[in-house]
Amino acid sequence: MDQTSAQLQAAEVPVSDAPCRGCADPCDEGELISQLGRHEEYPKFDVDMETEMLGSVKPYGRQIVISTGKSDWAREVTDASGSLAAFVSHVSSPGLFGGGGGKEKGRKEKDKPVNGATKAGVSGVFPADPAKIHKVTILNGSHRTVSDDDDKETVLVFPDYKVVTEVAVSPAGAEELWEHALSPSVNLHSTPRDTKGTSVKSWIIPYACVILLCSHKRRDNRCAIAAPKLEHTLTASLEREGWEVHSQVEAPSLSGPALEDDPVLSALASEEEQQTEILRRLHSIDAAHAESKRALILFCSHVGGHKYAGNVIINTPQGVSIWYGRVTPHEVDAIVKETIIGGRILPALLRGGMNLCHPGHKSLNDW
Repeated sequence: MDQTSAQLQAAEVPVSDAPCRGCADPCDEGELISQLGRHEEYPKFDVDMETEMLGSVKPYGRQIVISTGKSDWAREVTDASGSLAAFVSHVSSPGLFGGGGGKEKGRKEKDKPVNGATKAGVSGVFPADPAKIHKVTILNGSHRTVSDDDDKETVLVFPDYKVVTEVAVSPAGAEELWEHALSPSVNLHSTPRDTKGTSVKSWIIPYACVILLCSHKRRDNRCAIAAPKLEHTLTASLEREGWEVHSQVEAPSLSGPALEDDPVLSALASEEEQQTEILRRLHSIDAAHAESKRALILFCSHVGGHKYAGNVIINTPQGVSIWYGRVTPHEVDAIVKETIIGGRILPALLRGGMNLCHPGHKSLNDW
């Protein structure tokens, strides 16, 4: 057992001992498999294979992915004038700052996040606790808005695992999103409060996992090269395992009323009862319990660590967020079988993540 695996196991992170790569290096799997996209090679580009990746993810309380319908953006998405990313960044400043692990301007001492290490000393592995870890990372995504109004965006929120719709691209819209879903005062798995006068609506994300692939060419061309190949290979690998794969967010209204309008939730007397009901619904959409296993794969803006391209983030209904780096199509089958289906971490690929410590369980997919 190598040092990283031992360190993760000591922190009670479920770990896989399967090889990340199921073929020789260089690949000897043959031309047919290559054409199918399973083991498609990247063109030559430099990837940092020496630096320790584990610990390269800075703790955050929440992460949002904003609909843009694009796969490339301005170098700093939070600096793009007139964008929702910029408006949310302004609302969250100075004590909070988004942008995939970047700068944290004007942070007060009391607002500093907890250290990135767990009690067992694993840097970059941290709990889902937005009440204590106040940082919100702001990403743009390739999904299009589900709203009929093109001036209103659709925002994915993790680890809450919610999709928030009808968010106006304006300072007022950013403020509304903040108060509705992002403020540290908003508890995990809670129903929205004080919804009178608000136009935003929220649902549980209707997928068993959401996979984010950094494709931000203006930030680093390596990510733009890697992301489409990984998307193709992940789709093929998941479909071989019986999954349905989407590249756009399905209209959440197809799954029922918004949380704000849900009569079942409104009939519950306490916040604790409402949280229990939301957890039950999250439980029902995970791969082990859903009628059909469905994944959403999106391209996203810079997440930090482009020297580790390809960069992959896997989010699940359990509030887990797994950050992998140095991913090529050769590792995809192992990621699908061991991590997405098996709920076990591949130590050689791990940069860090949220809710990875799972005492008493052998899989991150356990509840």
